[in-house]
Amino acid sequence: MNHWTFLSLLPIVVAGCATVPKPLTGGPFSEVIPSVAQNDHFVGQRIRWGGNIANTEPGKNETCFEIVSHPLDSNAKPLETDITWGRFIACAPNFYDPEVYAKGREVTVIGNIQGTTVRKLGEYEYRYPQINAETIYLWPKLIPYPYYGSQYPYYNGYYGPYWNSPWGPWHRRFGMPYY
Repeated sequence: MNHWTFLSLLPIVVAGCATVPKPLTGGPFSEVIPSVAQNDHFVGQRIRWGGNIANTEPGKNETCFEIVSHPLDSNAKPLETDITWGRFIACAPNFYDPEVYAKGREVTVIGNIQGTTVRKLGEYEYRYPQINAETIYLWPKLIPYPYYGSQYPYYNGYYGPYWNSPWGPWHRRFGMPYY
């Protein structure tokens, strides 16, 4: 294979790395967002929304989640942004542990709009679109990994303030003296 063939296939290979998790496929999905679906004109439409859990309430036969909605990226994961599309309630059959499905965790929901419900949000009466959820996809937490001999964790390539200094792990690893 010559280098031109390789270069022409590179975008396909890279695009293959960014895929939607299998439980979140199966569209088509309505383009309506939660803030627009606060009336009953959208009942029955199939949606894929996501965001951060604000509250998890297990019931007798189902668990309901109050979710602060955010736009989704190309993998159907909620973006870490201050942009919100409003809130919605997603109810799914069975028990979901509130310690696992905790406040702040990212989820993506697939289901049908069942209607709206009004609940107090502070002193404000908020109209929530209510979803009959068939999928509640909990995104894994990002865990910081400490590097050798430091109290500073790094995320995705960040190595802390002393990485390349005389006090950093590079010098300690090779027995270099402290200054």
